Amino acid sequence: MLSDFTRPAATRTASFSPENPTGAAGGAARALVGEGSASRAARDLGPGWKVNPYVDLAPGTTHTLADIDGPGVVRHLWATTDRAHWRSLILRAYWDGCDEPAIEVPYGDFFCQGWGVYAHVSSQMVAVNPHGGMNSYWPMPFRTGARFTLENRSAQTACVYYTLTAEVGDGTAPTAPESEAGYLHVQWRRSNPLRRGTTHVVAAGIDAAGTYVGTYLAWGVHSNGWWGEGEVKLWLDGDRDHPSIASTGLEDYFGGAWNFDVPGQGYTPYSTAYLGLPQVIRPDGLYQAQQRFGLYRWHVPDPIRFARRLGSVEVQALGWYADGRYQPLADDIASTCWLYLDRPVVTRPELPGHDALAV
Repeated sequence: MLSDFTRPAATRTASFSPENPTGAAGGAARALVGEGSASRAARDLGPGWKVNPYVDLAPGTTHTLADIDGPGVVRHLWATTDRAHWRSLILRAYWDGCDEPAIEVPYGDFFCQGWGVYAHVSSQMVAVNPHGGMNSYWPMPFRTGARFTLENRSAQTACVYYTLTAEVGDGTAPTAPESEAGYLHVQWRRSNPLRRGTTHVVAAGIDAAGTYVGTYLAWGVHSNGWWGEGEVKLWLDGDRDHPSIASTGLEDYFGGAWNFDVPGQGYTPYSTAYLGLPQVIRPDGLYQAQQRFGLYRWHVPDPIRFARRLGSVEVQALGWYADGRYQPLADDIASTCWLYLDRPVVTRPELPGHDALAV
């Protein structure tokens, strides 16, 4: 990483925000009072001050966060908005002029905030800080261009602050630490409720070479008792009847053990560089009737590689019957997965309508 900071600059840093929508050199803080979103607050100060720090997304509209021509790597995305919009804003990214997105995910889930309730996340790839400062450090390389958009699917206007930082240039695309497998893809799926006796599919039918690098689950429990006895399984390349990878339990896959239950404390949240249970939402005895959880696992130091195909990534939902048998569960499971692939477009699930996204 040190060499990245000390090497001669072959590219320039472009910062895209409401204050510099095009990311142009010398293009920031140029909004005139009367044109910017904060014109009223800046009326005594004038141009060059804080005139246009945010955008208002009207219901049903899509805003372009960044439109980049040429090769580059996105290094950081920071954003914040009211938590009422965390599931109704849809983040998309398109690589190299493609019409279909490689990233299509609800805003909150992209930052490990699937329940619309703030959870502090201190990880290497995603950091979420008080109170709703969302940060992604996933490197996003591209060869000929990139476009990022945010769609507002709600019936209310969303006020959004954001900054997207990228290295851009006219030569060969810069090399990102995790970019060897290619373009970043992010997919979202939800089973609500999961049909009892089936598995929740996180990813499936991806015909490409690449690397599986991340999982986030927003898990809502629909029954009493322990809910995470199931395993995470990955079918790679030629796997047919049986997977190549199977965890020994859900809490084991996320780096915990024994139900995340510290004696005397119960479920105990934690957030580390590459794995965590940052969110435990407990029932309140009134309107919050069920337990809900948020969990992440980043396969950055331990990437999962496939040469031709990612057949499937699946999660089981299991608890216990009183007689010691596994009990298949019908929980609410929303998953987000991160992959680097050798092509900018692959098969992806269609996002459901607004009501099916609701928490």
